[in-house]
Amino acid sequence: MFCVDDVSEASLVHKEDPYAAVILKKCRETHCHFCFNELPADAISCASCSIPLYCSDWCQIQAGAPKFDKSSNSFSGLEGLADDLKNYMSDVVLEGASTLDTGHIAEHRHECHGFHWPLILPSEVVLAGRILVKVIKQNRRASADSNLVGFLDLSHNYLQLPPESKLEMHIYSIILLQCLQHFYRTELPISGIMVSKPVILLSQIQVNSMAVVRMQAPEVKGPIYEPGNALTSNLEQVKVGQAVYVAGSFFNHSCQPNIHTYFLSRTLHVQATEYVLAGSELELSYGPQVGQWDCKDRQRLLEDRYSYTCQCTGCSELNVSDLVINAYRCTKLNCLGVTLDRTVTTCEKEKLKLLIDAPTVYSKQVEKLKDANIAEVACHVFESDYKLEPQHCLVCDSYRDLEASCAAISQTVSCCKRLQDAIASNEVPTNILLDAVKCTDLLRTIFHPYNKRIAEVEDNLAQAFCLVGELQAAIDHCKASIQILEKLYGVNHIVIGNELIKLASLQILVGDSAASGSISRISAILSRYYGSHADEIYPYLRHLKGRQDAD
Repeated sequence: MFCVDDVSEASLVHKEDPYAAVILKKCRETHCHFCFNELPADAISCASCSIPLYCSDWCQIQAGAPKFDKSSNSFSGLEGLADDLKNYMSDVVLEGASTLDTGHIAEHRHECHGFHWPLILPSEVVLAGRILVKVIKQNRRASADSNLVGFLDLSHNYLQLPPESKLEMHIYSIILLQCLQHFYRTELPISGIMVSKPVILLSQIQVNSMAVVRMQAPEVKGPIYEPGNALTSNLEQVKVGQAVYVAGSFFNHSCQPNIHTYFLSRTLHVQATEYVLAGSELELSYGPQVGQWDCKDRQRLLEDRYSYTCQCTGCSELNVSDLVINAYRCTKLNCLGVTLDRTVTTCEKEKLKLLIDAPTVYSKQVEKLKDANIAEVACHVFESDYKLEPQHCLVCDSYRDLEASCAAISQTVSCCKRLQDAIASNEVPTNILLDAVKCTDLLRTIFHPYNKRIAEVEDNLAQAFCLVGELQAAIDHCKASIQILEKLYGVNHIVIGNELIKLASLQILVGDSAASGSISRISAILSRYYGSHADEIYPYLRHLKGRQDAD
């Protein structure tokens, strides 16, 4: 997917409703089965099978779930009631429903009969059934043959799948066709040729479907100045649904994306996170990003999940994040050079080889790396004849015994785990907190200062100190974590915005005037990723601003 014209930062570049969507099983009792928003206390269920739950009459009707209407058949169990009472009941049930749009193809109606197979089969199989039914109904409306060959112009990875995965898909295909026989026996006869079509569809779903997500943060209650009321827990994206967006599927992946996706109800929104020149490809992240994992781990996940080797800029060019994210520090105290283990070295050698084999590209890359301050951690990579070696500092070539370093690190694992368990229980004993501080000091003598493990430990300490009421210490550790993450992700990444929410919450609690600057920076970052919908997607940001106003 390429942009025809220049695209400004924070511009909405695409908006699309799903071709088909389904709620994930873990969210069946908590989220609406049509719009995927959280269910109210008075949720509405399907009048026939009672399986789907909806937040409103609108969602129930849009999904095609059987509902009460004014016909006597809808009240067959209430024959003893007077007609005027039946009409009154139907008016109450259908209040406001007469204006709803029911012209689209209902997605639940074919699931609402006999045994409850949508409860049993995996979500992607139920999604495949909804796609098959939609194609059939579209063909009926167009008076066309129900030819299911190539009905979605999407890529698939069937040929790359292992035999056991192929067998599983064939079994699910047969089961799905059998489940659909009640409504579509003519269009979906069970035969060898027909079985192959849902198989390909399942492999298309595997590599093209998107997870519909919602932001989740802990509920905030109580006085605004109560230490335990700070927003120091991690903000998480929770997967609530799975959907196929036909046009959205044409956006390729990059570990350094220039666009960001978010969802309002079930509608996909794609927004540019940086200025993109006309003719450039618009790329989103399928999951792993630079700063989140190192190159080898990102490529392994993409290979396993999507059956391809990533060759994006983040995986083909040297970058600071991949060099430092899992690196060890130099044995010389005043040297910021990184020391890499063998697995990371092998991956980075491949990048160097690609650059050296293309002198023009290498020259441009060197200038780019200098701008990124990579020289302070790996100045030797600028040398065209440099041979990258594990366990040697990339600045001063000092040697570090990584076997001994790993043995020392292993001693801190149980200490860090005890701290995390204490945080989860909302009660942090003094001895556990002091031990964690000592472990952090030890880790800083082994890991590189920009290693992500250090950032994670600092974040845990910030939460722990907040729980025990030592807010200034919590702020200091929160800032230390953010400083590392800015090296890994960049200063304007959404991850930094999420971490700044924690910092601003603490700053407000202690009356720090810097809170206003943190909140302004949060708003700028969130607007870059979510535009005018930032407050809607981040409801706790409104709470944070409210606390600042109260202060």
